[in-house]
Amino acid sequence: MKETDIVIIGGGAAGMMAAAGAAEGSRSRIILIEKMPRTGRKIIISGKGRCNLTNLKDWNSFSPHIHPKAGFLKSAFYGFPPEKTIEFFMDNGLRTVVERGDRVFPASYSSADVVDTLVKAVRKSGTEILTGQEAVSIEKKGEYFETVLSSGSAVRSGKVIIATGGLSYPATGSTGDGYVWAEKFGHSIRRCFPSLTALVPAGYKVLPDKTPGKGHIDRKYSLSELGKSLEGNQLKNILLTVTIDGDTAAEEFGDIDFTDGGIEGPVGFKVSRKCVNAIVNGSKVKFLIDLKPAVETGALKKRIETLWNEISQDGRSRRKSFGEKFRILLGKLMPMSLADGFMRTGGSMDVQRLAARLKSWEFDIAGYVGYERCVVTAGGVPTDEVSPKTMESKLVKGLYFAGEILDIDGDTGGYNLQSAFSTGMLAGRSAAMK
Repeated sequence: MKETDIVIIGGGAAGMMAAAGAAEGSRSRIILIEKMPRTGRKIIISGKGRCNLTNLKDWNSFSPHIHPKAGFLKSAFYGFPPEKTIEFFMDNGLRTVVERGDRVFPASYSSADVVDTLVKAVRKSGTEILTGQEAVSIEKKGEYFETVLSSGSAVRSGKVIIATGGLSYPATGSTGDGYVWAEKFGHSIRRCFPSLTALVPAGYKVLPDKTPGKGHIDRKYSLSELGKSLEGNQLKNILLTVTIDGDTAAEEFGDIDFTDGGIEGPVGFKVSRKCVNAIVNGSKVKFLIDLKPAVETGALKKRIETLWNEISQDGRSRRKSFGEKFRILLGKLMPMSLADGFMRTGGSMDVQRLAARLKSWEFDIAGYVGYERCVVTAGGVPTDEVSPKTMESKLVKGLYFAGEILDIDGDTGGYNLQSAFSTGMLAGRSAAMK
């Protein structure tokens, strides 16, 4: 049986940063175990391959983007804030750039460079990396932990850090193993559900008679004619109002995208956590999109009347049908690529009521894309069962948690990776210190 001081299970953002943290100023022997053939698989696909690795906001501006209890992250954040994350990557050879919204990216805009830099730092720390080896069991035996691997070998250690991630993108290795081990050690698991995911309007997909789960609509289902007419459109500077069971639950200004999954983009992702949770609980979710938030309804009506008169009096419109002229009108008020999808929703075409429709384009939300394509998992090991000062379990001495396995998740914009880096660094440092 191999012996070491610290075993880290999971070679993602939190696990690799935990290895770097554990090696700081200590002589700890560290083994990092990753069941996939290489580490950092989920980082590779983050930010569509660009990897928004952190966000430079200070704690007061950062914390509102963390759910459900941001206070748990405070000590870890101050111990390893975004500035230290940037310094860490710079020290290991990766330059970064800052974009709108304080978002930080690798200067190369390549997520592979982020992974390579992390691996380089972990190897430099002296950590032994075991890839393609799955931890199949972890047991506490006296003062030590025994971790059995799929190869049949075992590792004995004084500390174990579980950084296995959640359930999102299971193809990257996030299959919920850590939740099983946490429960075996006596921890409860807060109900998990997808967050930062596509929300699917009613009629957007061609669905089988029965779909599994409460509101889960797999991304693999084909687009309906409505979905095809909307897919590929991006709406900028819109106001999205979300209602849950008829009550206003959120209002967000910004951009949304219609994709092969449903409604995504910065604003779509921002409200997805609240919407998915509501759908899972059996509530009705509706979107009201104001396509012209900067224009009052009265002024918009006058603008539409003027445009309609110009179109009707144009000699080229003499032989056109009402529908053809109405489409021309829409083309002057929105991207023409959106016109067909807009006309497929909201009932009959009516010039008089068009302003109201543009100010409140309604979508009933039928469901959401699940773990197969969501960015992060909400839920997990409850934060009141873990010490915020060390990331050590309050139930089992020597057991630590870091990253997505914990019941904290963030909005899109670099918040989730920074949370993983901060909790990973704190878990590693704490395990080595003790």
